[in-house]
Amino acid sequence: MDVNILMLIAVAGAIALKDYSEAGFIVFLFTIAEWLETRACGKATAGMSSLMSMAPQNAVLAETGQVVATQDVKINTVIAVKAGEVVPIDGVVVDGRSEVDESTLTGESFPVSKQADSQVWAGTLNIDGYIAMRTTAMADNSAVAKMARLVEEAQNSRSSTQRLIDTCAKYYTPAVIFMSAAVAVIPVCVRARNLRHWFELALVLLVSACPCALVLSTPVATFCALLRAARTGLLIKGGDVLESLASIKVAAFDKTGTITRGEFSVEEFQTVGERVSKQQLIYWVSSIESRSSHPMASALVGYAQSNSVEPKSENVAEFQIYPGEGIYGEIDGEGVYVGNKRILARASCQTVPDIVEHMKGVTIGYVACNKELIGVFSLSDSCRTGSAEAIKELRSLGIKSVMLTGDSTAAATHAQNQLGNILAEVHAELLPEDKVRILDELKARDGPTLMIGDGMNDAPALAKADVGVSMGVSGSAVAMETSHITLMSNDIRRIPKAIKLARRTHRTIVVNIVFSVTTKLAIVALAFAGHPLIWAAVLADVGTCLLVIMYSMLLLREKGSGKVAKKCCASSHSKKHEHSTSHHHCSNGHQHEHVSAA
Repeated sequence: MDVNILMLIAVAGAIALKDYSEAGFIVFLFTIAEWLETRACGKATAGMSSLMSMAPQNAVLAETGQVVATQDVKINTVIAVKAGEVVPIDGVVVDGRSEVDESTLTGESFPVSKQADSQVWAGTLNIDGYIAMRTTAMADNSAVAKMARLVEEAQNSRSSTQRLIDTCAKYYTPAVIFMSAAVAVIPVCVRARNLRHWFELALVLLVSACPCALVLSTPVATFCALLRAARTGLLIKGGDVLESLASIKVAAFDKTGTITRGEFSVEEFQTVGERVSKQQLIYWVSSIESRSSHPMASALVGYAQSNSVEPKSENVAEFQIYPGEGIYGEIDGEGVYVGNKRILARASCQTVPDIVEHMKGVTIGYVACNKELIGVFSLSDSCRTGSAEAIKELRSLGIKSVMLTGDSTAAATHAQNQLGNILAEVHAELLPEDKVRILDELKARDGPTLMIGDGMNDAPALAKADVGVSMGVSGSAVAMETSHITLMSNDIRRIPKAIKLARRTHRTIVVNIVFSVTTKLAIVALAFAGHPLIWAAVLADVGTCLLVIMYSMLLLREKGSGKVAKKCCASSHSKKHEHSTSHHHCSNGHQHEHVSAA
């Protein structure tokens, strides 16, 4: 029971009334409108098609130069990517140097330098050099394939507003047909005068009450917003997430790898007691940490290598992660615990020497073995460029920002000072369950919550929050799976942009619904006032549908794009040698997005 049935009844009714020009005009208007709708929807879905076809279908094997289909390339295959070519599969550079444009994936228009051991992603453009890369994923599991799949799945995940409208529409159309039939039949039964007027009124009611524009008001706007977000490096998993994002009142940030870079440097590394030498301790710690994906782990492994110690992860047995505490592994027949102060209780170690109080760095780590503390180390970390700006922008949107971290109070305070004391609350030394508990408290006190994190210990909080955002490029796979939004770049300034997009989408949906309903009411009111114009009802119906689609498609364009964006990009390109914060502000995808909108 869709618009085609209603139009068929309207045309049949006009012919029955021998008003052939009216019937012809209805068909003409409806056909033109259908064609325009198809064109408009085609432009929107073309964006999705380009998203799905970013990665090339073929790859070149580095050793032989043979061209093979990307579907046939196995993991750990070395492939070559020349200057000007698009990277076909995710991988790690093993040879060569180049600048890579990652704007298609992360929305960041500045090229990123790549050399040995750098991660490269499918769908990104190799600009000016030759690189050989070892694949780390199959073509179907590359970042761009996951991105396209998430957007497709998101389209099928309907918001509560859309579900309500769809449910109403299911019963609404038959009810309208019944009412129109009643308006036509009752006057016949009571032998009223001017039956033609009543028949025309019934047809106008039938066409006017068609809920097409109302049904389209939410899904088209949602689809355009999801596609717009994907272009700027934000994967939003459905219309319901977008709807929740528009009502956020509190944003909770993890510290390590989210507010801070997560690029630790080891400040001090000392043994405690005479039980083990420093070189042996470094070997134990780095070997066990090489099994972990935590940002601190890579710092400790790098520190070992700089001290001529080569970690051997294959020598580690019984490896185990204790979220919010640390890790455990058996090496050389010894059970070694590495982590924060809480790991000491798990290792049944009671004593902490005074030396810890005088160590440099803001994050202190402990190494315990056989119920005894055998080593301590300290690390430092700095805030990401743009963290303070993102939190200030959230505050301007009426959103309170808090920090939830498992790190020490000293490390949390250091980060808060670096940000300029702009966080409303700071909670440190938290276990994963503590983060969940505080989120519940924030939700009860302030309203809907947003959680941003990157690690495995953030996964419960990301799932518990109204909206969870994971740092996709640097974050863990568990965090990506449990979150509602994946941030493909590490720039958390995208988060306030996402909230603005969600609020703009909500406003668009409200305008669409109000416009759809008021237009119908105006035509029906005109009909009851003595002017039952069937062609006007058809024009209003299909015209409203078209305007709803076109207004929703404005979401595909960046707000304020055009001259301002061009000026911004022109100034940024004229100052390419300046890698300042302001430079990054105007490089958040203006050029790329302006082209897309055009």
